[in-house]
Amino acid sequence: MTTSPGRTRQFDRRRLYTAAVLIPAVYAIIVHLSPWALTLLLIAVGSIALLELYRISFQSRLNHVLVGVGMVTFMLTVARTHLSLTLPELLLGGVLVTAVSASFVATSAGHRWQDTLIAVLGILYVGVPLSTVVSTRTLPGGEFLALFLAVVTWASDTGAYYVGTLWGKHPLMPSISPKKTIEGVLGGLLLAIAAALLAHWWFVPQLSWSDAVLLGVLLTIAGLIGDLFESMIKRRTGVKDSGGILPGHGGMLDRIDSLLFTAPTFYYYIAYIRGLSPSL
Repeated sequence: MTTSPGRTRQFDRRRLYTAAVLIPAVYAIIVHLSPWALTLLLIAVGSIALLELYRISFQSRLNHVLVGVGMVTFMLTVARTHLSLTLPELLLGGVLVTAVSASFVATSAGHRWQDTLIAVLGILYVGVPLSTVVSTRTLPGGEFLALFLAVVTWASDTGAYYVGTLWGKHPLMPSISPKKTIEGVLGGLLLAIAAALLAHWWFVPQLSWSDAVLLGVLLTIAGLIGDLFESMIKRRTGVKDSGGILPGHGGMLDRIDSLLFTAPTFYYYIAYIRGLSPSL
């Protein structure tokens, strides 16, 4: 979310107002409430993002039956840790139900498979990554690990936006995301590493300083891929923003596109590389 060369560089103050409201609420839910509170927040946020994805992907062929199947499977996927459900079972069941539903409601054989793929893509793209946030929260000290993930992801996005807005001159991948610049990416990387080191010192001592630096780099790269992936979807479907629910940020999918790639990266790092007990 950076400004391309030649454009007037000015900040959208609505982003600051939105952040001022959301950040304290998200912090309280992650740290001070039960794991189920975070799960319900992710289901609410993810449901909006998934509906946006289906709306721009299906467009005029939006089918309420397939959307309903996708939404139910998505919710079960996010809450699977609490419900003792395994990911393969959920995905297999979701694919089968979606394919059967599409065979009855699709307007043609070609659309039958295309609509099935779109519905399943939404579950894989939005549901599975958000489920890893829930899995992170269930680990020992999971409330602060989840907070670390949120802080570093937010820092990377924020650094990229403001550095790119002020000093961005060299486009990164203009064919996919014209506003993203190399300077913005570097600004996001530096702020993400700084935030990770501060978080390590403040509330996640179970991660070493080298873990913090490495995670700052990994989450910045993952978040960048997530941002570019969503930009590619929007470019292919011909839309500018996934929605307008968040002032200054666009749609909910625009807001969590980085998290959808940083969350699984972070979870699998701490669960398997650092050896914390996974909850899959």
